[in-house]
Amino acid sequence: MQTRKKFLSRPINWLISLKAGWLLALYVILNGLSTGMGMGVPFFNILLGLPTGWVISLRLIHDYQFGKKLLGKTLFWSALSAGLTVIFMLIIWGPAFPRLAGTDADLVNFGIPMVLYEPRASFIGWMVLMILISPVLQMLVCLFGAIWTIYQRLPKDS
Repeated sequence: MQTRKKFLSRPINWLISLKAGWLLALYVILNGLSTGMGMGVPFFNILLGLPTGWVISLRLIHDYQFGKKLLGKTLFWSALSAGLTVIFMLIIWGPAFPRLAGTDADLVNFGIPMVLYEPRASFIGWMVLMILISPVLQMLVCLFGAIWTIYQRLPKDS
C-alpha cells in the first residue's frame, strides 16, 4: 500500500513543482484543447476549472499560511485562468460582432439556438453567454476546486 501511495504522489509532486511559466504554458495548451473539444462552446473549459483550482491551491498552500493571503492569491489565479478563456472566446466569437451592426445579417441561420424567440436578442444573449458568463462559471468552478482542496488540507482540531 505504501508503494502505491508513493507512486501516485510522484506525478502530483512533479506537476506542483513545475516552474510557473511551464505550468502556465501547460494550462494554455489544455485550455486551448478544451475550447477545441467544445467547438467554441466553453463547456470543457468550465470542467477544466476543477483540476485547475486543485493545482492552484496545492501550489499556494506550500508558499502561504492558511489565511487571507492564500485566499487572495487563489482568487487572483482563478481569475487569470478565466481571463485566458475570455481571450479565447473573443478570438472565436469576436469576428461575429459585426453581424449586430448590419440590418441584413442572417442571424437566424447563424447556427446558435434561438431561445429568446427573436434573432437579434438570441444572438446578443449567445455572445454574452459565451464571452462573459461561461468564463465566470469557469472561475467559480476553479474557486470551488481550490477552496475544497484548501479545506481538505486544513489542520484538523482534535
